[in-house]
Parts: sequence; structure tokens; C-alpha cells
Amino acid sequence: MRICIVGGGPAGYESALVAAQLGAQVTVIDRDGLGGACVLTDCVPSKTLIATSDRVSALRDAPRVGVGTGEVHVDLRAANARIKALAQQQSDDIRARLLTEGVTVLHGSGRFAAQQGGRGHRLEVVAADGAVTETVEADVVLLATGGTPRVLPDAVPDGQRILSWRDVYDLDQAPSHLIVIGSGVTGAEFASGYSEAGVPVTLVSSRDRVLPGEDPDAAAVIEQVFTTRGGTLVKQARASAVKVVGDGVVVELLDGRTVEGSHALMCVGSVPNVEGLGLEHAGVALDEHGYIAVDRVSRTNVPSIYAAGDCTGTLLLASVAGMQGRIAVWHAMGEAVAPLRLKTVAANIFTHPEIATVGIGYKAIASGEVPARTVTLPLATNARAKMRGLQDGFIKLYCRPATGAVIGGVIVAPDASELIFPVTLAVQKGLTVTDLAGTIGVYPSLMGSVAEAARRLMSHDDLD
Repeated sequence: MRICIVGGGPAGYESALVAAQLGAQVTVIDRDGLGGACVLTDCVPSKTLIATSDRVSALRDAPRVGVGTGEVHVDLRAANARIKALAQQQSDDIRARLLTEGVTVLHGSGRFAAQQGGRGHRLEVVAADGAVTETVEADVVLLATGGTPRVLPDAVPDGQRILSWRDVYDLDQAPSHLIVIGSGVTGAEFASGYSEAGVPVTLVSSRDRVLPGEDPDAAAVIEQVFTTRGGTLVKQARASAVKVVGDGVVVELLDGRTVEGSHALMCVGSVPNVEGLGLEHAGVALDEHGYIAVDRVSRTNVPSIYAAGDCTGTLLLASVAGMQGRIAVWHAMGEAVAPLRLKTVAANIFTHPEIATVGIGYKAIASGEVPARTVTLPLATNARAKMRGLQDGFIKLYCRPATGAVIGGVIVAPDASELIFPVTLAVQKGLTVTDLAGTIGVYPSLMGSVAEAARRLMSHDDLD
């Protein structure tokens, strides 16, 4: 079977590896570098930047545990050089792995040719100057083209003062006052990261709190830590324009207020990369929001054409993109496959502290839509947290009232992305709070609070 994959991000390269291992003839058409935006400009770089700010936070908080430190600062030029080098190294590693597995990698943009073949699909590889360099014939096509930062008409990034989240790694010096516009996951992460690194940050939120789609208790912790570090929140404020004035920027809000700073970082969402793919030539449909419409096995309305990752709008996570791509290949090649189950997907927000979630969300629990027993344990009561001087965060666990089956959880803590795993496993495998409580872990550990939360949720019914 000939499989052509358009896009070399997590959805693309993960599916290419699976297809090659199953014996397919695989071609990846990649424009920007293997690993895609996730590795080169988005996820990997931003989390590396946040890891740098975490070191600053650890030193700043060291007096809590009896360690004296001097003044700490971030050499942004050096930090950004390291970030870019790590991203390129990751991209090179992915390329080497694909080539080792026999995958053909073609450089350029991929699109469906105006004249399609008989039983298969014909794609063109287009160079930066618009010239068609190669043509690829395929039995199955996977579109994995990702997304691009959304641009407001009156706040177009210039790479100097008005920045997208892909521009920040070109800065030689830290902003003297960074204005982050957008309080979703991306905005909250960058606001937290730069604030922890010692940069004065103002976060502009169009809603009454940061992270409006997340657990409000978790969002409250992030707000409290952010403002304690010196950050400023401007709530219920929608930006209408950003103007460069002298050596700074002025952010104009719809209600007439203005916010002044040295740089503005636009974090107002993303749009799918679907333009120029020639979808009309293959008959591939978009949904009402402009994403490529797919079912739970990543199939479009055309049976032999699949799509995965951010271009589908399913759940904008690299882990989900990779699974969508693998599911697509398994399905296309006739392997047994389980449809994508979003309720078992763990997600993490890399703020300080981190927020990790899995399973049924807060809104469904709080509204009574999903009956549940719940418990929340402050992180500060955990013995290991006390030893480390950790004061902010909590462990929250949900279970079914009758059976004790774990249906979700929220962890707000340093390294919450690591701590959420046992809760994720419980949700995915249908384990009960008794199963968690009966598992002997390490003492002292932050993970011990997960077991303690499970013990507090146990009832006599769970023991039957």
C-alpha cells in the first residue's frame, strides 16, 4: 500500500512510523522541518523556555528551605539559543528515525493535483517559489498540516514589538514589560513563564478569569501565584488593536482603556492550515469552523483520505495528534483499532504550578450532569511538599457514587504532568478508588496524595 502523509508534525511522523512498520510504502511531504511547528516553534520551544523559568523559580524560592541565593537573572539570548538548538536536534532525530525505517521524505508543500488519478490520489510537491517539483501517487492520504497562530487585523505581528508565540525565540533581550493578550492555555503559559523568569508581565483576559475553560479552583491558584510574583491581570478586557509607539506598544481595549508595555505577545488562538491543499480537487469537506471534518477513526468524507492533528480541531494536543495519526494508519491498513476516546486523554498546562486534568471535567461534575463523589486535598498538607517548601496546589479526584470507579481528576502542582499518570490509567482502565488506595507507593512522595484522595473517597460499597 502506498501512503502519502502531508505534514511532518506529531500526527505525520508518528503515523509514518506505524505505516512503515506495517510494510507500507510511505512518503512524507514536509514543508517546515520534521517535527512540525510542535517541535520547531511551538510545544518543544515553549516548554523549554518554561523549564528555564522553573530554574529561576527554584532559586527564588530556595530561602524557604534554608538555602541563600543571590540575584538571579535569565540570559535570554543564551536561553533562546539553547531552545532553538534543542528543537533542531529533536527535528533531526525524527528525520533520522524516519529514514532508518525506510520512509521517503520530500521537502515542500503538499497539495492534491487538479487532475486526480483513477483509483488512487495524485499529490504535488510545491517548492517555496510555487514550482511543482514532484508528483506522488498514493492509495491512502493522511493530511496532518497543523495550525497557525491567529492574527487580529489591527495587531499583526511584526517580529519586533508585536509578537506571535513563534517570534519570542528571536529576542536578544528580555522585554522590560510584556503584555500577553489572551488568557487561554497559551497565554497563561507564556505569562507564567516570563513572570517566573523575572519579566514584568500584564495578562489581558477577555473573560473574568484566566483559563476560562479549566477548573476554576485550578485557575484561581494560577492567578494567585502570578499576581504574587508581581504579574498584573486586566480582566474582562478584549483587545481591539495593538500599536507600536516609540520603543514600546500600546494595547487598545474595546472599552476604551489602554495598556502600555515594551512588547505585546498575541495568544488569541490558532487557525487550521487548510488553504492551498487542493481539497476541492479530492472532494474533502471542511466542518462549520473551517477544520477538516473527520470521524473517530480520523477518516474524512472521502474513505481513503484521513486527517489528524490541529487541522481537524479535535483536541489541540500533540499526544492526540499522534494518536489520531496512528489510528488513521491502523484503520487504513485493516488493523484492529479502537476509536479515539477523548475522555481518557490527559492534558497539561505548563504554568507555575502546572495544571493536569483527565476524564470528566469540572463543569459536568459541578452542574450535576455527571453524579460523582469528589475530594480535594491541598498540596501543602503532603509531607514531601512540606520538605520541598511547596505551598500552592491541590489534588482533586472524582469517582462514581455507587461503584467508586475513577472518572476524572485535577492536579495542580509542580510536575503535575507526571503525577496525573495513575489517575489517567485509572480512568482509561475503569479502576476504582479502592484499586488506587490499595496500591503501595513511595513515602514520602507527592504521588501519595493521589492514594490519600482515593482513600477518602472509599465507601463500604467500594469494598464489596
